[in-house]
Amino acid sequence: MENNQAALQNKSDIESYTQWAMVAFLVYLLICAVGMIGGGFKLAAGGQAKELFAFASNPFAGLVVGIVATALIQSSSTVTSIIVGLVAGGLPVELAVPMVMGANVGTSITNTIVSLGHVRAKEEFKRAFSAATVHDFFNLLSVAIFLPLEIAFGILEKLGGWMSGLFYGSGDASIKSFNFIKAATAPVVNTFKGMTSSLGDQIGGITLIILGIVLIFISITIVGKLLKKLMVGRAKDIMHTAIGRGPLSGIASGTLVTILVQSSSTTTSLMVPLAGSGAFRLKDIYPFTLGANIGTCVTAVLAATAATGNAEAALQIAFIHLVYNIIGVIVIYGLPMLRDIPVRAAEALGATAAENKFAALAYILAVFFFVPALCLGVSSLI
Repeated sequence: MENNQAALQNKSDIESYTQWAMVAFLVYLLICAVGMIGGGFKLAAGGQAKELFAFASNPFAGLVVGIVATALIQSSSTVTSIIVGLVAGGLPVELAVPMVMGANVGTSITNTIVSLGHVRAKEEFKRAFSAATVHDFFNLLSVAIFLPLEIAFGILEKLGGWMSGLFYGSGDASIKSFNFIKAATAPVVNTFKGMTSSLGDQIGGITLIILGIVLIFISITIVGKLLKKLMVGRAKDIMHTAIGRGPLSGIASGTLVTILVQSSSTTTSLMVPLAGSGAFRLKDIYPFTLGANIGTCVTAVLAATAATGNAEAALQIAFIHLVYNIIGVIVIYGLPMLRDIPVRAAEALGATAAENKFAALAYILAVFFFVPALCLGVSSLI
């Protein structure tokens, strides 16, 4: 009996080690894919990167690109990794900033949809829908505050530039001197470049971009599944341990869980059923969702360290996403006058949706479709 248990344990350990090795390999492929996108975009665009994104030459259009792309792909990590690759290939940073803001909004749709699974039980649906949409309202409020400031003063762009400058500064301490990640991914990136070089710069570059995007999709999808299998049980344990023990504990645990599962959508969706069951209050869950915003930035920062082309700008936009989410938490949650706005809005919407189920559908359509369309209409007038 004991021998059988030992054999099963050994088999389980081997499977676990194999899955972790696969995760490491897929993260490596993800970083390679970002390098491929940057290299391909640089080849295809040449010096005309800005002109290729003329449709997103104003902040509102860029915001829409981030919202819609993330809502469709259901992964802000994927979208921000693609944006990092495009910036490395020549997409101007100022055009990319609203896109990463939009990615924050777009990723909120997942847990909102998850909450619809509680629609048959009125009180349960009220709690679940409120817990899901508090993340939405926080991200929308963050955009409403920081996008105008960014347009007027370029604060995030300057902070991101300063942070990337610390890594790409002069001297022996520069990241250029010890960027082993870039060196490790160069063989794969160069192999794909060689495969597409015979197609010419434009077609070859576009092909390289497509291959990179496909590789990102595959890598993040499989990594997400593996990490859910490996970590979700532990993630739930962290949630139960940390939620309700204060805002700092909630934010820290939300960040940690999101880093572990590499998906803010997964993190925030984990707590929707718990909120619906009444296990946690909305005010307890709120800080946890803020931590998810911070944790989701890790993928893009990691990928940016191996970007080819304008690598400093790629790291800059990754840091901008991180700084944007951290400052958003500090300002909105730190100021009493702003802190409760997402909670009150979510509670009011949850109550309305519980009484009229069509209100939930109207909300989803408005935030993720009608508002982006309105932004495009406004952008056409600018």
